[in-house]
Amino acid sequence: MADLEIHQLVLIGLIFVWSGFVRTSLGFGGAVLSLPFLLLVLDEPLVFLPIIAIQLLIFSSWIAWRGHRQLVAINGGQAPTESNIDWGYLLKSMKVMIIPKLIGVVGLLTLPGNVLTNIIFVIVMVYAIGYVLDKPFRSRNRWVDALLLALGGYVSGTSLIGAPLIVAVFATHVAVHQLRDTLFVLWFILVLIKMVSFVIAGVDLQLIHQLWLLPCALIGHLLGERAHQHMLASQTNLYFRVLGGVLILVSVVGLFSSTG
Repeated sequence: MADLEIHQLVLIGLIFVWSGFVRTSLGFGGAVLSLPFLLLVLDEPLVFLPIIAIQLLIFSSWIAWRGHRQLVAINGGQAPTESNIDWGYLLKSMKVMIIPKLIGVVGLLTLPGNVLTNIIFVIVMVYAIGYVLDKPFRSRNRWVDALLLALGGYVSGTSLIGAPLIVAVFATHVAVHQLRDTLFVLWFILVLIKMVSFVIAGVDLQLIHQLWLLPCALIGHLLGERAHQHMLASQTNLYFRVLGGVLILVSVVGLFSSTG
C-alpha cells in the first residue's frame, strides 16, 4: 500500500472503521461487508486479508473475554453457572468445518488474484440478495447444517467471508445470549489457522499498516458496542435491505471492473 495516494489511504481507513463497527454490532460481517469495498480501492485480496485477520484475532478475543467478565460481575464475582460461550456446539461444528477450512486455505494460496476477487464478489452478491429479500440463510436440517458449515469453512479458508453461512447454522442451535461470543471464539480459531498459513507461505502481514488501521477499527468497535445494545431490541430489516442493495451495486461494479 506504500504506492497508494492520500485519498485512497483515507478511504481504506474509513472502510476499516466500518469493518470494526459491523463486526462488533452484528457479531460477524467485518470481512464480508468490508472486503468488497477494499478491493475497489486496491484489487489485491492478500494485501487486506492479513490485516483483517489480525484485527479479528484482537477484537474477537477481547469481546469474548469481556462477555465472561460481565457474567462474573453479574454473579457477584463468582464463576458463572453458565458460560457466555456454547463450547459444546462450538466443538461439534469445528469437526465439520476443519477439513473444508484447510482446503480453502490451500485454494487461497493457489488461485490467481482476479479469480479469487470474482469469487468473493459473487458470494457477496448472493448474500446481499438474501438481505434485500429479507430471506437470510436459515437451517432446520442436520444435513443442511453440515453442508452450510462445510461451505462456510471452505469460504472462510479462501477469503474470510464465510460468516453468513456459518451464522445461519449457529443462530439456530445456539442461545441468543451466547451467540455473539460463541461466534467470536469460532472466528478466533478459524482466523488463527489462516494466520499460520500466511506465515508458512511467507505472505506479507502488513504489520506496519496496523499502526494506523488498528485505531480505525477500534473507533468502529467502540461505536459498534453501543449499536449492538440497541440492535438487540430494534427492528433491523430495513437496515439489512439497504445494506444488501449497496453490496449488490458494489459487487456488480467490482465484477465489471475486474473483467473489463
